Amino acid sequence: MLTRLGLLSAAAVAGLLTFAPAQAQILQERNISLALAQEIAMGAIQACAAKNFNVAATVVDRSGIVRAMLRADRAGPHTPAASRDKAFTAASARNATSAMVEAVDKNLAQKNLGQIPGFLLLGGGLPMRAGDEVIGAIGVGGAPAGAIDEDCAKTAIEKVADKLK
Repeated sequence: MLTRLGLLSAAAVAGLLTFAPAQAQILQERNISLALAQEIAMGAIQACAAKNFNVAATVVDRSGIVRAMLRADRAGPHTPAASRDKAFTAASARNATSAMVEAVDKNLAQKNLGQIPGFLLLGGGLPMRAGDEVIGAIGVGGAPAGAIDEDCAKTAIEKVADKLK
């Protein structure tokens, strides 16, 4: 006859056995390559240079780890850190940083997102997708407005759109 403790233990073991196979599977994820990260970062620098803005561009992988960072000649010393944080924020949240700024403005409960280490709630960060899967993000910093930074990032992504499939 099973005691109450024995019955609970048996239920716990059965629950673990049911859950274990899901954890044992191999996880497959797509990620951005170094070559593509460099190409996108350079595309953003060039897009902003065409508008006479000296910026930095950082591309991170799906986990927010830097894959490529470029700083244009004459870009301010703060621009690499700003571009890195925008890229990290976009990769982590899987969202454009400009959309996050709008969400914070409309929902005070999200106000403290900017307190997360590495998050920068300024326009200029965009996630990059292969299909529906986020494979990385780009952050651009140094233009006089986040919307300009974001436009340069978008131009760089569009330039390699055929490689993101």
